[in-house]
Amino acid sequence: MFISSQDSPATFQGFTLVMPAVAVGNVGQLAVDLIVSTLNMRRVGYFHTDCLIPMAGNNPYASGKADAEELHTPAEVYTAAELKLAVLQIRAPIIQTRSKKFRQQLKSWIKASGFSRTVVLSSSHAYQRDDQQLQGTSLRYLMTPSLLAASADALKELGWREMERIPAFPGVDAEPRLCIPGGGITKGLYTDGCAEDLPLAVLLLFCSEGDNIPDAFALVNHLNDWLHLLDGQWKIPTSWSLLFGSGIPPALF
Repeated sequence: MFISSQDSPATFQGFTLVMPAVAVGNVGQLAVDLIVSTLNMRRVGYFHTDCLIPMAGNNPYASGKADAEELHTPAEVYTAAELKLAVLQIRAPIIQTRSKKFRQQLKSWIKASGFSRTVVLSSSHAYQRDDQQLQGTSLRYLMTPSLLAASADALKELGWREMERIPAFPGVDAEPRLCIPGGGITKGLYTDGCAEDLPLAVLLLFCSEGDNIPDAFALVNHLNDWLHLLDGQWKIPTSWSLLFGSGIPPALF
C-alpha cells in the first residue's frame, strides 16, 4: 500500500514507473540509486508492506549534514514530475514466503495509480547462461504484449536482444521455457503482466556477484537509450562511499 508523505496525495497518472527487482548483484537497485541521485528526484511517499524484511537507515542521497539524518525505509517512491517519471526503490530482501503476496500488492498499486508503463530493472546469473545467451551483449529485455505493440519501432532501433527461452533441463526436457536464475520476482512480475495485460518491460543484465557498480552503469545507460532521461553524466549517491563497508582500521597494523 502506498502512503503519501505529502499534504496532498501524489498523482501518477500517465507516469512511467521504474523499479528494481532484488536480484543477483543488486544491479537493479544500484541503477535506481543512480537515477534518483542524478535527477534529484523528490521523495513523495513509501510503499508500506509486510513482505519486506524491516529496516531503516539514514538518507542514502544526502547532500549535506542538514538532510543526512532523515529516516528512510525499505521501499520508497520518488518522482521527477517534469519527466513524468516515478521510481520505486526497494532496499530490503523480500521475505521468501511472501513473494507472491508482494507481487499482488505491486500490481494493485500499479493499476490503481494509472502508470503508462512499468520498467523492471533486474539481473540474472551469468554462469547459468545457455550457449545462445553467450552471444551479443549481456543485456536482455522482456515486454508484455500490451507494451510491445507500442514499442516495436524503438526496440528495432535499439537493437536489443529478447531474453531467450531455454530448456530447463537440457537433454531431458527440451521444451524452451523462460528462466531467469537469480532474478528474484522478475519472472513472476513479467508473467503476471502478460496475464493481466499490464504494459510492463524488464531490462536485465547477466552478471556475477562482486563489484557490480559497472553493471549498474551499463544497465542504466541502456535504459537511458530508450527513455532519454539524461544528456550528461550519472551522479553517484553519497551512500556508495560505504558500499563495501568502511576502510581497514589503521590499528590493525
